Amino acid sequence: MFGNYLIGLREGLEASLVVCILIAYLVKTGRRDALRPIWIGIGVAVGLALAFGAGLEFGSQELTFEAQELLGGSLSILAVVLVTWMVFWMRRTARHLKAELHGKLDAALRMGTGALVATAFLAVGREGLETALFVWASVRASSDGSHAPLAGVVLGLLTAVLLGWLFYRGALKINLAKFFTWTGGMLVVVAAGVLAYGVHDLQEARFLGGLENKAFDISGTIPPDSWYGTLLKGVFNFQPDPTVVQVTVWALYLIPTLAVFLAPVGSGPSQRVEKQKATGSDEQAEANRVDEAEATG
Repeated sequence: MFGNYLIGLREGLEASLVVCILIAYLVKTGRRDALRPIWIGIGVAVGLALAFGAGLEFGSQELTFEAQELLGGSLSILAVVLVTWMVFWMRRTARHLKAELHGKLDAALRMGTGALVATAFLAVGREGLETALFVWASVRASSDGSHAPLAGVVLGLLTAVLLGWLFYRGALKINLAKFFTWTGGMLVVVAAGVLAYGVHDLQEARFLGGLENKAFDISGTIPPDSWYGTLLKGVFNFQPDPTVVQVTVWALYLIPTLAVFLAPVGSGPSQRVEKQKATGSDEQAEANRVDEAEATG
């Protein structure tokens, strides 16, 4: 349940912050008349995300067992790819998110109502679709027949809405860089479990082999129906009898992804190249100013 709560909290807070930034900017600039199109865009985005999640849940029930496993495994892997991209993107752009949204909103205000609706829809819709897919995959992976995984997601989303409202009212100060770093790291761990479960689905669908080749079996030590077995499955999607392929994929994803994600920002080659370009641009600008001064002198 905790893993799903974390997903709801993290994904929901991203969407809440986007909404807060859009609304606060319009209020502070005296453009309350533009609030209605923004809320319409947000409402359409939320409705689309809910419809997408419902389609995944109810549409898959009409398929055969093998088709369900193939679809579930494929979408679980897709969800992991999307959430991995998302946590890296947010870590890189969190400090510039407000300026980026303000720029898009200024352009939309000049273009009219339709552009405002589209801006809000695109800003929230992407988060909503990613959240719906990853929540569906995670709940499917950690479900034990109870409503606890879905309840965890709902509680996380409600907490995110509350934090977003407090953030908007100025009653809460959040160090967004640290928050998204820690929750992003934990989300990578959850995603590794979802990935392993997705691979297991593909094995059950006969798309991948090795279903009978177990890496280990500690079901006797950690029974799946025990309280600690349920806790481990809910938090980490832990399976006491994984296949060799599952363990291999889990390790190949988790170790390098977590290492790169937790590395200091600005230590990668792309950041160094960007710094060199920025430095070069500054030097060129300074040289141009000197030339202009000499020409006019």
